[in-house]
Amino acid sequence: MAAGRGEFFRSLAEGFERKPAQQAPEIQQPRAGRGRPNLGGAFAAERTGFSAKWRKTQQKKASREGSGSGTETSDQPTCPGLQKKKFPEKSSVCKLNLLERLPYEILIKILSYLDPPSLFCVGHVSRLFNRLSNDDFLWHRIYMSKFNKRMWKPKCADTHTVTDNRAEPMEDGSISRWKKLYFNLMTGQEMKKWMKLLREISPSTGLPWQTVSVLRNLNVSWELTLCSHDGKEHRLEQSKGHFFESSMILCWSLGICLKFYQISSIRLHGIRMEPQGSSESRKSNWRSLILELATETLHLYIGTDKRMRVLLLQPSVIMGFWAECQEVAFIMVSLHFHKLVEKSLLGSKACPYFGTGELPPVVDSDPELGLHGYTLHLVLHNTSTMIMSGHFKQLSSPKDSQIQGGLVELRFIQRADLSQHRSLSGSIRIPWKNHEIEGAVENCCIMGLTLLDEFQLPFWCVSSPIYITMASRKPSSDYGGHEFQMVYRSPEGEVKMLLVWLQEQKQVFLIGLTAYISVAKLNKHFKREY
Repeated sequence: MAAGRGEFFRSLAEGFERKPAQQAPEIQQPRAGRGRPNLGGAFAAERTGFSAKWRKTQQKKASREGSGSGTETSDQPTCPGLQKKKFPEKSSVCKLNLLERLPYEILIKILSYLDPPSLFCVGHVSRLFNRLSNDDFLWHRIYMSKFNKRMWKPKCADTHTVTDNRAEPMEDGSISRWKKLYFNLMTGQEMKKWMKLLREISPSTGLPWQTVSVLRNLNVSWELTLCSHDGKEHRLEQSKGHFFESSMILCWSLGICLKFYQISSIRLHGIRMEPQGSSESRKSNWRSLILELATETLHLYIGTDKRMRVLLLQPSVIMGFWAECQEVAFIMVSLHFHKLVEKSLLGSKACPYFGTGELPPVVDSDPELGLHGYTLHLVLHNTSTMIMSGHFKQLSSPKDSQIQGGLVELRFIQRADLSQHRSLSGSIRIPWKNHEIEGAVENCCIMGLTLLDEFQLPFWCVSSPIYITMASRKPSSDYGGHEFQMVYRSPEGEVKMLLVWLQEQKQVFLIGLTAYISVAKLNKHFKREY
Protein backbone atom coordinates (compact mmCIF):
# COMPACT_ATOMS: atom_id res chain seq x y z
CA MET A 1 0.00 0.00 0.00
CA ALA A 2 2.79 2.47 0.92
CA ALA A 3 4.81 1.63 -2.17
CA GLY A 4 1.82 2.01 -4.42
CA ARG A 5 0.77 5.27 -2.85
CA GLY A 6 4.30 6.67 -3.14
CA GLU A 7 4.51 5.77 -6.82
CA PHE A 8 1.23 7.54 -7.41
CA PHE A 9 2.34 10.81 -5.79
CA ARG A 10 5.74 10.67 -7.52
CA SER A 11 4.14 10.46 -10.96
CA LEU A 12 1.69 13.20 -10.06
CA ALA A 13 4.52 15.54 -9.01
CA GLU A 14 6.40 14.90 -12.24
CA GLY A 15 3.29 15.78 -14.17
CA PHE A 16 3.00 19.17 -12.42
CA GLU A 17 6.63 19.99 -13.00
CA ARG A 18 6.39 19.39 -16.76
CA LYS A 19 4.78 21.97 -19.03
CA PRO A 20 1.95 20.10 -20.74
CA ALA A 21 0.60 20.92 -24.18
CA GLN A 22 -2.85 22.36 -24.73
CA GLN A 23 -5.32 19.85 -23.43
CA ALA A 24 -8.40 18.81 -25.39
CA PRO A 25 -11.53 20.12 -23.73
CA GLU A 26 -13.40 16.89 -24.34
CA ILE A 27 -11.02 14.78 -22.26
CA GLN A 28 -12.63 14.04 -18.96
CA GLN A 29 -10.64 14.40 -15.73
CA PRO A 30 -10.37 11.36 -13.57
CA ARG A 31 -12.80 11.25 -10.75
CA ALA A 32 -11.77 10.81 -7.19
CA GLY A 33 -11.99 7.35 -5.89
CA ARG A 34 -10.35 4.01 -6.29
CA GLY A 35 -10.58 3.97 -10.05
CA ARG A 36 -7.77 3.51 -12.55
CA PRO A 37 -4.88 5.94 -11.73
CA ASN A 38 -3.70 8.60 -14.10
CA LEU A 39 -0.71 7.48 -16.18
CA GLY A 40 0.90 10.87 -16.19
CA GLY A 41 1.43 13.90 -18.35
CA ALA A 42 3.38 12.00 -21.04
CA PHE A 43 0.32 9.99 -21.93
CA ALA A 44 -1.87 13.10 -21.91
CA ALA A 45 0.49 14.94 -24.25
CA GLU A 46 0.62 11.96 -26.62
CA ARG A 47 -3.14 11.73 -26.66
CA THR A 48 -3.50 15.46 -27.21
CA GLY A 49 -1.18 15.33 -30.20
CA PHE A 50 -3.20 12.49 -31.70
CA SER A 51 -6.39 14.57 -31.30
CA ALA A 52 -4.85 17.50 -33.14
CA LYS A 53 -3.72 15.33 -36.03
CA TRP A 54 -7.15 13.68 -36.20
CA ARG A 55 -8.89 17.09 -36.23
CA LYS A 56 -6.74 18.30 -39.13
CA THR A 57 -7.50 15.15 -41.10
CA GLN A 58 -11.23 15.53 -40.55
CA GLN A 59 -11.15 19.21 -41.53
CA LYS A 60 -9.33 18.45 -44.78
CA LYS A 61 -11.80 15.70 -45.55
CA ALA A 62 -14.77 17.98 -44.80
CA SER A 63 -13.32 20.74 -47.02
CA ARG A 64 -12.91 18.30 -49.93
CA GLU A 65 -16.48 16.98 -49.55
CA GLY A 66 -17.88 20.50 -49.18
CA SER A 67 -16.16 21.77 -52.34
CA GLY A 68 -17.31 18.74 -54.33
CA SER A 69 -20.95 18.58 -53.31
CA GLY A 70 -21.60 22.18 -52.33
CA THR A 71 -23.30 21.17 -49.10
CA GLU A 72 -22.40 22.32 -45.61
CA THR A 73 -20.88 19.80 -43.24
CA SER A 74 -21.62 19.59 -39.57
CA ASP A 75 -18.89 20.13 -36.97
CA GLN A 76 -17.07 16.92 -36.14
CA PRO A 77 -16.21 15.94 -32.56
CA THR A 78 -12.78 17.02 -31.39
CA CYS A 79 -11.85 13.69 -29.87
CA PRO A 80 -12.00 10.31 -31.56
CA GLY A 81 -12.89 8.65 -28.30
CA LEU A 82 -16.07 10.68 -28.04
CA GLN A 83 -17.01 10.48 -31.75
CA LYS A 84 -20.43 9.12 -32.49
CA LYS A 85 -20.31 5.61 -33.83
CA LYS A 86 -20.80 5.46 -37.60
CA PHE A 87 -20.85 2.49 -39.95
CA PRO A 88 -17.98 2.48 -42.42
CA GLU A 89 -18.76 3.26 -46.01
CA LYS A 90 -19.22 0.31 -48.32
CA SER A 91 -16.13 -0.50 -50.21
CA SER A 92 -16.06 -1.76 -53.78
CA VAL A 93 -15.84 -5.31 -52.45
CA CYS A 94 -18.89 -4.87 -50.22
CA LYS A 95 -20.92 -3.41 -53.05
CA LEU A 96 -20.56 -6.63 -55.07
CA ASN A 97 -23.27 -9.25 -54.83
CA LEU A 98 -22.32 -12.26 -52.78
CA LEU A 99 -23.27 -14.53 -55.67
CA GLU A 100 -20.88 -12.67 -57.95
CA ARG A 101 -18.01 -13.44 -55.56
CA LEU A 102 -18.64 -17.18 -55.77
CA PRO A 103 -16.61 -19.25 -58.23
CA TYR A 104 -18.22 -19.94 -61.59
CA GLU A 105 -18.20 -23.69 -61.02
CA ILE A 106 -20.18 -23.38 -57.77
CA LEU A 107 -22.81 -21.20 -59.46
CA ILE A 108 -23.13 -23.74 -62.26
CA LYS A 109 -23.58 -26.49 -59.67
CA ILE A 110 -26.38 -24.50 -57.99
CA LEU A 111 -28.21 -23.85 -61.24
CA SER A 112 -27.89 -27.49 -62.29
CA TYR A 113 -30.76 -28.34 -59.92
CA LEU A 114 -33.24 -26.20 -61.90
CA ASP A 115 -35.57 -27.51 -64.58
CA PRO A 116 -35.51 -25.99 -68.11
CA PRO A 117 -38.42 -23.53 -67.57
CA SER A 118 -36.90 -22.23 -64.32
CA LEU A 119 -33.46 -21.98 -65.89
CA PHE A 120 -34.94 -20.04 -68.78
CA CYS A 121 -36.57 -17.55 -66.37
CA VAL A 122 -33.38 -17.14 -64.32
CA GLY A 123 -31.63 -15.88 -67.45
CA HIS A 124 -33.68 -12.67 -67.29
CA VAL A 125 -32.51 -11.68 -63.78
CA SER A 126 -29.11 -10.14 -64.55
CA ARG A 127 -26.20 -10.32 -66.95
CA LEU A 128 -24.44 -12.81 -64.73
CA PHE A 129 -27.41 -15.15 -64.64
CA ASN A 130 -27.90 -14.69 -68.35
CA ARG A 131 -24.40 -16.01 -68.97
CA LEU A 132 -24.89 -18.78 -66.45
CA SER A 133 -28.23 -19.88 -67.90
CA ASN A 134 -26.66 -20.17 -71.36
CA ASP A 135 -23.83 -22.39 -70.22
CA ASP A 136 -23.16 -25.40 -72.43
CA PHE A 137 -22.53 -27.68 -69.48
CA LEU A 138 -26.00 -27.12 -68.02
CA TRP A 139 -27.88 -27.59 -71.26
CA HIS A 140 -25.78 -30.58 -72.23
CA ARG A 141 -26.92 -32.36 -69.06
CA ILE A 142 -30.54 -31.32 -69.65
CA TYR A 143 -30.39 -32.51 -73.25
CA MET A 144 -28.86 -35.86 -72.34
CA SER A 145 -31.39 -36.45 -69.57
CA LYS A 146 -34.32 -35.66 -71.87
CA PHE A 147 -33.27 -37.24 -75.14
CA ASN A 148 -31.36 -40.32 -76.06
CA LYS A 149 -27.73 -39.87 -77.09
CA ARG A 150 -28.44 -41.56 -80.40
CA MET A 151 -30.79 -38.78 -81.43
CA TRP A 152 -27.89 -36.39 -82.09
CA LYS A 153 -24.95 -37.20 -84.34
CA PRO A 154 -22.36 -34.41 -84.53
CA LYS A 155 -20.55 -33.63 -87.74
CA CYS A 156 -16.83 -34.30 -87.97
CA ALA A 157 -15.99 -30.61 -88.19
CA ASP A 158 -18.02 -29.70 -85.12
CA THR A 159 -17.18 -32.68 -82.91
CA HIS A 160 -14.32 -31.01 -81.07
CA THR A 161 -16.37 -27.88 -80.37
CA VAL A 162 -19.73 -29.37 -79.42
CA THR A 163 -18.46 -32.19 -77.24
CA ASP A 164 -16.33 -29.83 -75.16
CA ASN A 165 -18.65 -29.41 -72.18
CA ARG A 166 -16.39 -27.74 -69.65
CA ALA A 167 -17.98 -25.14 -67.39
CA GLU A 168 -16.68 -21.94 -68.92
CA PRO A 169 -18.44 -18.57 -68.95
CA MET A 170 -19.80 -17.28 -72.23
CA GLU A 171 -18.54 -13.71 -72.26
CA ASP A 172 -20.21 -12.78 -75.51
CA GLY A 173 -23.67 -13.60 -74.15
CA SER A 174 -24.41 -15.99 -77.00
CA ILE A 175 -26.95 -18.74 -76.52
CA SER A 176 -25.67 -22.22 -75.81
CA ARG A 177 -25.63 -24.53 -78.79
CA TRP A 178 -27.06 -27.28 -76.59
CA LYS A 179 -29.84 -24.94 -75.50
CA LYS A 180 -30.73 -24.25 -79.13
CA LEU A 181 -30.68 -27.95 -79.89
CA TYR A 182 -32.87 -28.74 -76.88
CA PHE A 183 -35.57 -26.19 -77.72
CA ASN A 184 -35.48 -27.02 -81.41
CA LEU A 185 -36.07 -30.69 -80.68
CA MET A 186 -38.73 -29.95 -78.06
CA THR A 187 -40.57 -27.62 -80.41
CA GLY A 188 -40.03 -29.88 -83.38
CA GLN A 189 -41.28 -32.99 -81.62
CA GLU A 190 -44.32 -31.20 -80.27
CA MET A 191 -45.28 -29.59 -83.56
CA LYS A 192 -44.51 -32.57 -85.78
CA LYS A 193 -47.12 -34.62 -83.98
CA TRP A 194 -49.99 -32.39 -85.04
CA MET A 195 -48.49 -30.67 -88.10
CA LYS A 196 -48.28 -34.04 -89.81
CA LEU A 197 -51.99 -34.60 -89.24
CA LEU A 198 -52.86 -31.14 -90.54
CA ARG A 199 -51.22 -31.83 -93.90
CA GLU A 200 -54.13 -33.99 -95.00
CA ILE A 201 -56.51 -31.64 -96.82
CA SER A 202 -60.20 -32.25 -97.30
CA PRO A 203 -61.15 -32.04 -101.00
CA SER A 204 -64.53 -30.44 -100.22
CA THR A 205 -63.43 -27.64 -97.88
CA GLY A 206 -59.75 -27.21 -98.79
CA LEU A 207 -58.91 -27.28 -95.07
CA PRO A 208 -57.22 -29.90 -92.87
CA TRP A 209 -59.93 -32.45 -92.22
CA GLN A 210 -58.44 -33.56 -88.87
CA THR A 211 -58.59 -30.15 -87.21
CA VAL A 212 -61.18 -31.26 -84.67
CA SER A 213 -59.29 -34.42 -83.71
CA VAL A 214 -56.02 -32.50 -83.31
CA LEU A 215 -57.67 -29.95 -81.01
CA ARG A 216 -59.15 -32.73 -78.90
CA ASN A 217 -55.94 -34.75 -78.74
CA LEU A 218 -53.98 -31.68 -77.65
CA ASN A 219 -56.62 -31.01 -74.97
CA VAL A 220 -57.18 -27.44 -76.16
CA SER A 221 -59.85 -25.36 -74.48
CA TRP A 222 -60.86 -21.73 -74.80
CA GLU A 223 -61.05 -19.08 -72.09
CA LEU A 224 -63.18 -15.95 -72.29
CA THR A 225 -62.09 -12.84 -70.38
CA LEU A 226 -64.58 -10.05 -69.72
CA CYS A 227 -62.91 -6.73 -68.84
CA SER A 228 -65.08 -4.24 -66.94
CA HIS A 229 -64.73 -0.47 -66.95
CA ASP A 230 -63.30 -0.48 -63.41
CA GLY A 231 -60.29 -2.52 -64.58
CA LYS A 232 -61.37 -5.90 -63.21
CA GLU A 233 -61.17 -9.08 -65.28
CA HIS A 234 -63.69 -11.91 -65.13
CA ARG A 235 -62.54 -15.20 -66.64
CA LEU A 236 -64.86 -17.89 -67.92
CA GLU A 237 -62.60 -20.89 -68.26
CA GLN A 238 -64.38 -23.87 -69.73
CA SER A 239 -66.44 -23.49 -72.89
CA LYS A 240 -68.89 -25.66 -74.79
CA GLY A 241 -68.02 -26.12 -78.45
CA HIS A 242 -70.04 -27.15 -81.50
CA PHE A 243 -67.99 -28.33 -84.49
CA PHE A 244 -69.06 -28.18 -88.14
CA GLU A 245 -67.42 -28.62 -91.55
CA SER A 246 -65.32 -25.46 -91.60
CA SER A 247 -66.02 -23.63 -88.33
CA MET A 248 -67.04 -24.02 -84.72
CA ILE A 249 -69.14 -22.16 -82.14
CA LEU A 250 -68.06 -21.61 -78.53
CA CYS A 251 -70.80 -20.91 -75.98
CA TRP A 252 -70.69 -19.50 -72.44
CA SER A 253 -73.82 -19.17 -70.35
CA LEU A 254 -72.76 -19.90 -66.74
CA GLY A 255 -70.83 -17.71 -64.32
CA ILE A 256 -71.54 -14.40 -66.08
CA CYS A 257 -72.50 -11.91 -63.37
CA LEU A 258 -72.02 -8.68 -65.31
CA LYS A 259 -74.38 -6.33 -67.05
CA PHE A 260 -73.85 -5.34 -70.64
CA TYR A 261 -72.88 -1.71 -69.98
CA GLN A 262 -70.27 -2.82 -67.40
CA ILE A 263 -68.17 -4.71 -69.98
CA SER A 264 -65.53 -2.71 -71.83
CA SER A 265 -63.84 -5.42 -73.90
CA ILE A 266 -63.80 -9.15 -74.55
CA ARG A 267 -60.71 -11.33 -75.01
CA LEU A 268 -60.57 -14.94 -76.17
CA HIS A 269 -57.55 -17.14 -75.38
CA GLY A 270 -56.72 -20.65 -76.46
CA ILE A 271 -55.35 -22.77 -73.62
CA ARG A 272 -53.73 -26.16 -73.79
CA MET A 273 -54.66 -28.08 -70.68
CA GLU A 274 -52.13 -30.65 -69.46
CA PRO A 275 -53.44 -34.12 -68.53
CA GLN A 276 -54.49 -34.51 -64.93
CA GLY A 277 -51.88 -36.11 -62.72
CA SER A 278 -48.90 -35.17 -64.89
CA SER A 279 -45.99 -33.15 -63.59
CA GLU A 280 -46.80 -30.32 -66.01
CA SER A 281 -50.35 -29.93 -64.68
CA ARG A 282 -49.05 -28.06 -61.64
CA LYS A 283 -47.62 -25.29 -63.81
CA SER A 284 -49.54 -22.45 -65.38
CA ASN A 285 -50.90 -23.30 -68.83
CA TRP A 286 -49.92 -21.41 -71.96
CA ARG A 287 -52.48 -18.83 -73.09
CA SER A 288 -52.67 -17.75 -76.72
CA LEU A 289 -54.68 -14.66 -77.62
CA ILE A 290 -57.10 -15.30 -80.51
CA LEU A 291 -59.20 -12.14 -80.62
CA GLU A 292 -59.92 -8.97 -78.64
CA LEU A 293 -62.99 -6.80 -79.18
CA ALA A 294 -64.30 -3.63 -77.58
CA THR A 295 -68.01 -3.50 -76.78
CA GLU A 296 -68.30 0.21 -77.52
CA THR A 297 -67.44 -0.08 -81.23
CA LEU A 298 -68.65 -2.19 -84.17
CA HIS A 299 -71.81 -3.52 -82.54
CA LEU A 300 -75.43 -3.70 -83.63
CA TYR A 301 -78.65 -5.38 -82.51
CA ILE A 302 -79.61 -8.42 -84.57
CA GLY A 303 -82.61 -9.74 -82.65
CA THR A 304 -84.94 -9.23 -79.73
CA ASP A 305 -87.95 -10.80 -78.06
CA LYS A 306 -89.91 -10.38 -74.83
CA ARG A 307 -87.04 -11.55 -72.63
CA MET A 308 -83.79 -11.31 -74.56
CA ARG A 309 -81.89 -8.77 -76.64
CA VAL A 310 -79.06 -9.99 -78.87
CA LEU A 311 -76.04 -7.91 -79.82
CA LEU A 312 -73.49 -8.64 -82.55
CA LEU A 313 -69.89 -7.62 -81.91
CA GLN A 314 -68.31 -7.78 -85.32
CA PRO A 315 -66.91 -9.90 -86.66
CA SER A 316 -67.65 -13.06 -84.67
CA VAL A 317 -69.17 -12.49 -81.19
CA ILE A 318 -72.85 -12.76 -80.22
CA MET A 319 -73.90 -11.45 -76.80
CA GLY A 320 -77.37 -11.93 -75.35
CA PHE A 321 -78.61 -10.08 -72.28
CA TRP A 322 -81.93 -9.91 -70.45
CA ALA A 323 -84.17 -7.07 -71.54
CA GLU A 324 -85.26 -6.18 -67.99
CA CYS A 325 -81.98 -6.05 -66.03
CA GLN A 326 -79.48 -6.01 -68.95
CA GLU A 327 -77.47 -8.78 -67.30
CA VAL A 328 -75.54 -10.91 -69.78
CA ALA A 329 -77.20 -14.30 -70.29
CA PHE A 330 -74.92 -15.94 -72.88
CA ILE A 331 -71.96 -15.24 -75.18
CA MET A 332 -71.16 -17.08 -78.43
CA VAL A 333 -68.00 -16.89 -80.52
CA SER A 334 -67.65 -18.36 -84.01
CA LEU A 335 -64.19 -19.43 -85.23
CA HIS A 336 -63.05 -20.60 -88.65
CA PHE A 337 -60.90 -23.74 -88.91
CA HIS A 338 -58.23 -22.03 -91.02
CA LYS A 339 -55.08 -21.88 -88.83
CA LEU A 340 -57.24 -22.44 -85.74
CA VAL A 341 -54.76 -24.88 -84.16
CA GLU A 342 -51.89 -22.44 -84.66
CA LYS A 343 -53.94 -19.54 -83.31
CA SER A 344 -54.89 -21.54 -80.22
CA LEU A 345 -51.35 -22.69 -79.44
CA LEU A 346 -48.67 -20.48 -80.98
CA GLY A 347 -49.81 -17.02 -79.93
CA SER A 348 -48.89 -15.24 -76.71
CA LYS A 349 -50.94 -13.88 -73.83
CA ALA A 350 -51.07 -10.38 -75.31
CA CYS A 351 -50.48 -10.94 -79.03
CA PRO A 352 -52.30 -13.28 -81.43
CA TYR A 353 -50.60 -15.63 -83.85
CA PHE A 354 -49.81 -14.18 -87.27
CA GLY A 355 -48.65 -16.82 -89.71
CA THR A 356 -46.50 -16.03 -92.70
CA GLY A 357 -49.02 -17.68 -95.01
CA GLU A 358 -48.39 -19.67 -98.16
CA LEU A 359 -47.56 -17.46 -101.11
CA PRO A 360 -49.02 -18.51 -104.47
CA PRO A 361 -46.75 -19.32 -107.41
CA VAL A 362 -45.56 -16.47 -109.59
CA VAL A 363 -47.40 -17.85 -112.63
CA ASP A 364 -50.77 -16.16 -113.04
CA SER A 365 -53.23 -17.20 -115.74
CA ASP A 366 -54.87 -13.79 -115.85
CA PRO A 367 -52.48 -10.83 -115.64
CA GLU A 368 -55.39 -8.39 -115.37
CA LEU A 369 -57.28 -9.75 -112.37
CA GLY A 370 -56.03 -13.26 -111.62
CA LEU A 371 -59.53 -14.55 -110.80
CA HIS A 372 -59.76 -17.93 -112.51
CA GLY A 373 -60.39 -21.40 -111.14
CA TYR A 374 -61.61 -20.22 -107.74
CA THR A 375 -63.49 -22.58 -105.40
CA LEU A 376 -66.04 -21.64 -102.75
CA HIS A 377 -67.29 -23.73 -99.83
CA LEU A 378 -70.24 -22.12 -98.03
CA VAL A 379 -71.90 -23.42 -94.87
CA LEU A 380 -74.89 -21.96 -93.02
CA HIS A 381 -75.50 -23.46 -89.58
CA ASN A 382 -76.46 -22.70 -86.01
CA THR A 383 -75.46 -24.28 -82.71
CA SER A 384 -77.25 -27.56 -83.39
CA THR A 385 -78.11 -28.15 -87.06
CA MET A 386 -76.75 -27.61 -90.55
CA ILE A 387 -78.90 -25.25 -92.62
CA MET A 388 -77.05 -25.42 -95.95
CA SER A 389 -73.73 -26.67 -97.35
CA GLY A 390 -72.66 -25.73 -100.88
CA HIS A 391 -69.52 -26.34 -102.92
CA PHE A 392 -68.86 -24.26 -106.06
CA LYS A 393 -65.95 -24.90 -108.46
CA GLN A 394 -64.26 -23.22 -111.42
CA LEU A 395 -65.35 -19.72 -110.57
CA SER A 396 -63.95 -16.77 -112.49
CA SER A 397 -64.39 -13.09 -113.03
CA PRO A 398 -64.75 -11.91 -116.66
CA LYS A 399 -62.06 -9.67 -118.07
CA ASP A 400 -64.53 -6.95 -118.99
CA SER A 401 -65.92 -6.74 -115.42
CA GLN A 402 -65.51 -3.36 -113.84
CA ILE A 403 -63.98 -2.74 -110.47
CA GLN A 404 -66.46 -0.69 -108.49
CA GLY A 405 -65.56 0.77 -105.12
CA GLY A 406 -62.30 -1.21 -105.04
CA LEU A 407 -64.17 -4.56 -105.20
CA VAL A 408 -64.02 -7.40 -107.75
CA GLU A 409 -67.21 -9.40 -108.24
CA LEU A 410 -67.52 -13.20 -108.18
CA ARG A 411 -70.97 -14.73 -108.80
CA PHE A 412 -71.72 -18.19 -107.43
CA ILE A 413 -75.54 -18.42 -107.72
CA GLN A 414 -77.40 -16.33 -110.27
CA ARG A 415 -81.04 -15.52 -109.88
CA ALA A 416 -81.87 -16.21 -113.55
CA ASP A 417 -80.46 -19.77 -113.43
CA LEU A 418 -82.99 -21.90 -111.52
CA SER A 419 -80.70 -24.94 -111.56
CA GLN A 420 -78.28 -23.17 -109.22
CA HIS A 421 -80.84 -22.36 -106.53
CA ARG A 422 -80.53 -24.15 -103.19
CA SER A 423 -83.14 -24.93 -100.57
CA LEU A 424 -82.42 -24.33 -96.89
CA SER A 425 -83.31 -27.04 -94.39
CA GLY A 426 -85.05 -25.92 -91.23
CA SER A 427 -85.47 -22.37 -90.04
CA ILE A 428 -82.80 -19.70 -89.76
CA ARG A 429 -82.36 -19.30 -86.00
CA ILE A 430 -79.73 -19.71 -83.29
CA PRO A 431 -80.87 -21.63 -80.18
CA TRP A 432 -79.53 -20.59 -76.78
CA LYS A 433 -79.81 -21.87 -73.21
CA ASN A 434 -79.23 -20.27 -69.82
CA HIS A 435 -79.65 -22.58 -66.83
CA GLU A 436 -83.16 -23.97 -67.32
CA ILE A 437 -84.37 -21.24 -69.69
CA GLU A 438 -84.16 -21.87 -73.43
CA GLY A 439 -84.83 -19.72 -76.42
CA ALA A 440 -83.69 -18.90 -79.96
CA VAL A 441 -82.48 -15.89 -81.90
CA GLU A 442 -84.76 -15.73 -84.93
CA ASN A 443 -83.62 -14.75 -88.46
CA CYS A 444 -79.95 -15.25 -87.59
CA CYS A 445 -77.35 -17.98 -88.26
CA ILE A 446 -73.61 -18.54 -88.67
CA MET A 447 -71.92 -18.30 -92.08
CA GLY A 448 -68.75 -20.28 -92.72
CA LEU A 449 -67.11 -19.15 -95.97
CA THR A 450 -63.91 -20.65 -97.41
CA LEU A 451 -62.68 -19.23 -100.73
CA LEU A 452 -59.77 -21.02 -102.42
CA ASP A 453 -57.72 -19.38 -105.14
CA GLU A 454 -56.73 -20.97 -108.45
CA PHE A 455 -53.94 -22.88 -106.67
CA GLN A 456 -56.45 -24.33 -104.16
CA LEU A 457 -54.97 -22.38 -101.27
CA PRO A 458 -57.16 -20.63 -98.65
CA PHE A 459 -57.62 -17.10 -99.90
CA TRP A 460 -60.51 -15.76 -97.82
CA CYS A 461 -61.88 -17.48 -94.70
CA VAL A 462 -64.83 -16.12 -92.73
CA SER A 463 -66.88 -17.43 -89.81
CA SER A 464 -69.34 -14.82 -88.64
CA PRO A 465 -72.98 -14.40 -87.57
CA ILE A 466 -75.25 -13.15 -90.33
CA TYR A 467 -78.88 -12.06 -90.12
CA ILE A 468 -81.86 -11.54 -92.45
CA THR A 469 -83.24 -8.18 -93.57
CA MET A 470 -86.06 -7.29 -95.93
CA ALA A 471 -84.89 -6.97 -99.55
CA SER A 472 -88.13 -6.16 -101.41
CA ARG A 473 -91.78 -5.87 -100.43
CA LYS A 474 -92.97 -7.12 -103.81
CA PRO A 475 -93.33 -10.89 -104.15
CA SER A 476 -90.91 -12.73 -106.43
CA SER A 477 -92.23 -13.49 -109.90
CA ASP A 478 -90.43 -16.86 -110.02
CA TYR A 479 -91.52 -18.26 -106.67
CA GLY A 480 -94.42 -16.07 -105.63
CA GLY A 481 -92.89 -15.23 -102.26
CA HIS A 482 -91.24 -12.35 -100.46
CA GLU A 483 -87.53 -11.75 -100.94
CA PHE A 484 -85.01 -11.23 -98.18
CA GLN A 485 -81.26 -10.77 -98.07
CA MET A 486 -78.31 -11.52 -95.83
CA VAL A 487 -75.25 -9.29 -96.14
CA TYR A 488 -71.78 -9.62 -94.66
CA ARG A 489 -69.25 -6.77 -94.91
CA SER A 490 -65.62 -6.49 -93.85
CA PRO A 491 -62.49 -4.67 -95.07
CA GLU A 492 -61.55 -7.77 -97.08
CA GLY A 493 -64.81 -7.99 -99.03
CA GLU A 494 -68.56 -8.49 -99.02
CA VAL A 495 -70.99 -11.40 -99.35
CA LYS A 496 -74.60 -10.95 -100.45
CA MET A 497 -77.22 -13.69 -100.36
CA LEU A 498 -80.71 -13.32 -101.80
CA LEU A 499 -83.46 -15.47 -100.23
CA VAL A 500 -87.10 -16.12 -101.01
CA TRP A 501 -89.68 -17.33 -98.48
CA LEU A 502 -92.50 -19.61 -99.68
CA GLN A 503 -95.38 -19.26 -97.25
CA GLU A 504 -97.32 -22.34 -98.34
CA GLN A 505 -94.35 -24.73 -98.36
CA LYS A 506 -92.75 -23.14 -95.30
CA GLN A 507 -89.48 -23.24 -97.22
CA VAL A 508 -86.58 -20.84 -97.82
CA PHE A 509 -84.60 -20.87 -101.09
CA LEU A 510 -81.23 -19.31 -101.81
CA ILE A 511 -81.62 -17.72 -105.25
CA GLY A 512 -78.58 -15.42 -105.34
CA LEU A 513 -75.02 -15.57 -104.00
CA THR A 514 -72.34 -13.01 -104.86
CA ALA A 515 -68.97 -12.24 -103.31
CA TYR A 516 -67.02 -9.02 -103.72
CA ILE A 517 -63.28 -9.26 -103.06
CA SER A 518 -61.21 -6.23 -102.14
CA VAL A 519 -58.58 -5.25 -104.71
CA ALA A 520 -56.21 -4.45 -101.84
CA LYS A 521 -56.53 -8.05 -100.67
CA LEU A 522 -55.77 -9.31 -104.17
CA ASN A 523 -52.70 -7.13 -104.43
CA LYS A 524 -51.45 -8.29 -101.04
CA HIS A 525 -52.04 -11.96 -101.85
CA PHE A 526 -50.53 -11.99 -105.35
CA LYS A 527 -47.95 -9.24 -104.78
CA ARG A 528 -49.40 -7.32 -107.76
CA GLU A 529 -50.79 -3.89 -108.52
CA TYR A 530 -54.21 -4.50 -110.01
